[in-house]
Parts: sequence; C-alpha cells; structure tokens
Amino acid sequence: MTNWPFTQGVHDIGNGLYGYVQPDGTWGWSNAGLVTSRGQTLLVDTLMSVPLTRTMLEDFSRVAGGDHVDQVVNTHANPDHFFGNGVVGDAEIISTATTREEMSEFDPRALAGLADNYDKMGEAGEFLFETMGRKFDFSGVDELTLPNRTFDKSLKIEVGDKTVELTDLGPAHTLSDTIAFVPEDKVVFTGDLLFNEGHPIIWAGPTSNWIAACEFIEALEPDVVVPGHGPICDVSAVRNMRSYFEHLRDEARGRFEAGMDWRQAARDIPMKEYAHWTDPERVVANVYSLYHQWDPNMEAAPPPTLFAEMNRYRHEHGAGGCGHDHGA
Repeated sequence: MTNWPFTQGVHDIGNGLYGYVQPDGTWGWSNAGLVTSRGQTLLVDTLMSVPLTRTMLEDFSRVAGGDHVDQVVNTHANPDHFFGNGVVGDAEIISTATTREEMSEFDPRALAGLADNYDKMGEAGEFLFETMGRKFDFSGVDELTLPNRTFDKSLKIEVGDKTVELTDLGPAHTLSDTIAFVPEDKVVFTGDLLFNEGHPIIWAGPTSNWIAACEFIEALEPDVVVPGHGPICDVSAVRNMRSYFEHLRDEARGRFEAGMDWRQAARDIPMKEYAHWTDPERVVANVYSLYHQWDPNMEAAPPPTLFAEMNRYRHEHGAGGCGHDHGA
C-alpha cells in the first residue's frame, strides 16, 4: 500500500485538488479537502474546533484559488467534521438531510465543559476527556452552524469546470456517510468511511453496509483517496478497511454462536495485521455492534457504556493505544 507522507497541513493532489491532514489521526484529528476550479471552491468538511478550522483556511489561502470558500460539504455528523462550520457560515453548507438532523442533536457545550465535569461522568467521562477534552479548544462553538442545503442519496455539484459527485453510502459509521468523488481527477474524499491504518468505529452500522461502501469506493478505481483520518493513500487502503470488517465479522460470529460475551470476544479476537492500527479500543464498540445486529434483543449498550468499556480496554492495553509511523 502506498501512503503519502503523514505530515500536518495541506497536501497538493494536483489540478486544483488538495487534502488537509492532521496527524496522528486518532480521536478528533480528522482530515479535510478542497476542490478549486475557475475561481470556485468546495471545502470537504471542517475540523473539530474553530481555531483548527481557521488555521486550515489560512493554510488553504496560500494555494492557488484557496483564498475563499464558496461551498462546504459535511460528510457526516461527527464533531471533528463539522464543529468548525461557523468559520464558513457565509458559504453554502451541504449535507444529507439525515446528517443535518443527526448534527442538530449535538450539544457543543457538553464537550466544552468536559474539563470541569468529566470526573462526574465516571469512566465514560475519563475516556472522553483523555481522548478529546484535553486536546481541543472548543471555544467559539456555543451554537452549531448546520447545513443550509440538504439532499438525499446523491447530488452532483459543479465547481468551476469540475463535477463533484456526492453519494451517501450510509448508514455505516454514522446514520449517513457521504463521499465526494471528482471523477475527472480520480480523487475521492471518503469522510470516515476510511480510517487509514486506524481502527474504525461503528456508531450506526450495519457492518454489511460499511463493507458495501468500501466495495463501492473500490469500484470507482480512484488514484488518490483522502481518508477521514490517517495519511492520504491509494485505494488499497480501502481494501484493507473492507478486509478488517470481514475479519472482525467472521471472528466475532464464531464467538457469538459459542455464547461468549461481546466484551470478552473483543479481547479474544486476534487482530493479526491490524494490531498496529491506532485506537485499538474501538474493537470493543465494533464487536458490540455486530452482536447487537445478530441479537437485537440483547441488552443495549448506549454510547456512555461503550466509552466506559473502551476506557477499560485502553487501561488494560496501555493508555493511548498503539501508535505507529504512517510514513510513505
């Protein structure tokens, strides 16, 4: 697999396309993209905070055509892909209707208040503070800036003389997961349907949808893939993500049928070639998702329960998980 150098900031893909990369790609450190053509621009996602998004826009302003933002597409409803929307509030902000609705349920003040309140939230609070609350400045996100244009399933956008094809391949990671494909340049911005060499996390599922989403992206035969997290890469990283889910599904199924608890199964499954990926604690949430798909009547584990379980996994395996070099 060919990874681009995993370095902070703007990466010139060529022909007016750019990726914006934030190492180390773990919780909250997301990527974004920019499409420019004939004086028009489309930004793919904002970042976790107002300061981070401002820095990104300052960096983009130094490249040809990147001095303004006409349109934004939010690929999905996770804070690290839309909390910076207020910085580009004058632009047309686009998402699926489902993504917009899911965004509206977030309370940015809850993340901003983690430093003062996490100790009252038990293990879930400890996990959220360590992975996100300690690292990000949430000032300036008192109110959400939501998309002002929505679509369902697919939408084609003209950016100068380029066509950008938006396709919702969710529910998978979240309830709606949009990719942005520029066919003439064979470049795809995947949002969080691809964590390159990082464990993904299933908030919505089912896993079969995520596998199908990977197959859809593979069929596009892109030359360059800008993932939601991790280094820019080629399409082999998407195949690796699909293989990860197939491996986890097959390994978890046998343990499910043997009556093994999902918490134990997550710790029992050998991760093999995925063992070096970042954020290994997410396997806990992913195995839970598979078990719940196979037995919808099992006791539900809401996000606070999953955060607490992931926190225990992190402590068992060394807080912070396994880091690695993403270099080309």
